[in-house]
Amino acid sequence: MLAPKALMSDLPSPPKLKSAVSIWWFAFGYFACYVPYAALTKALSDGLLPGMDEDLSYVLVSGHDGEITGGMLLPISCLASLVGMFTFITAKRWWGFAGRRTFLGKSLPCPRRLTFLSGLATSGIIATTTLAYAFSGVSIVFMMLLMRGGVLVLAPIVDAGTGRKVHRASWIALVLSLGALFVAFFGGGKSGTAMTIVAVVDVCIYLLAYFIRLRLMSRLAKSQDPDATKRYFVEEQMTATPAIVALLAIFALVGVGGAADQVRIGFTELWDKSELVWIILLGLLSQGTGIFGALILLDKRENSFCVPVNRASSILAGLAASSLLALLLDRPSPGATELVGAALVIAAVVILSLPRPATKA
Repeated sequence: MLAPKALMSDLPSPPKLKSAVSIWWFAFGYFACYVPYAALTKALSDGLLPGMDEDLSYVLVSGHDGEITGGMLLPISCLASLVGMFTFITAKRWWGFAGRRTFLGKSLPCPRRLTFLSGLATSGIIATTTLAYAFSGVSIVFMMLLMRGGVLVLAPIVDAGTGRKVHRASWIALVLSLGALFVAFFGGGKSGTAMTIVAVVDVCIYLLAYFIRLRLMSRLAKSQDPDATKRYFVEEQMTATPAIVALLAIFALVGVGGAADQVRIGFTELWDKSELVWIILLGLLSQGTGIFGALILLDKRENSFCVPVNRASSILAGLAASSLLALLLDRPSPGATELVGAALVIAAVVILSLPRPATKA
């Protein structure tokens, strides 16, 4: 009779479990996509790329004096993001995690009602962010601080509402992140802060959309089950980008005014311009930030941990993008207050990365 050890040695060894990808790798991916995305957006909108002055005479008819506006960039960049989203999910073979509906005899991926709602909220975040940077009398930096600082404040509120424990390190990192935002804000000096009613409504809609998204993430996806996380990710992504493309198309067809004119130009008059390749790249990088940003927020830990990681990555990427533009295109270098804010953010990231003591049962 064989001994138990001999019997066990004849059995095939169990498959090794693949370790979960660290949130810090997602943060690095977010940073790596955001740096060229932010730098390229600024270079295109400011006409800094070689040859842009000669190629943009068509914009003069809309009174923009040879500039590419954010509204013009959106249609093609969002279409490129749409292609990038489908390519990523297909390459990862994640379509099988989505819910299914039968249409004309075929089973097709279909989001659930709540993940569809989260996807619409994500579309709202995209739209209100774009609008926020277009208000006259209000600087981009000021609006960015209001929106990102607001989301940082929302994180522990969402955690409290869903019964998640907020660890001490997350509270410290949250305070440091808010401190970085306030340092940058009060050090701006000349930043426009003339908030109009429309601008206030825009920020409120942005924060409401983020509140809905974080609540739904906490309820449906932030768990020990990786399949639930993947299902939520696929269903949200397959809703958000198509929804924003459809919204832009409708706005271009029925909208009136200068904003609608810009979107129409983006759909119809940029396809044969030399900037097309850069705009497509911009859209792919934008989708990259969306993918890695969502994966950061979907980490099973509390939002008071994940949101500062997400916001910290974007702030550091913005600082790196500004430095890149200063180095390559002779733009102003980041100021002292921005560097102080970045130092606070780095401190927050270091605190979050420290190992936590085991939680007692």
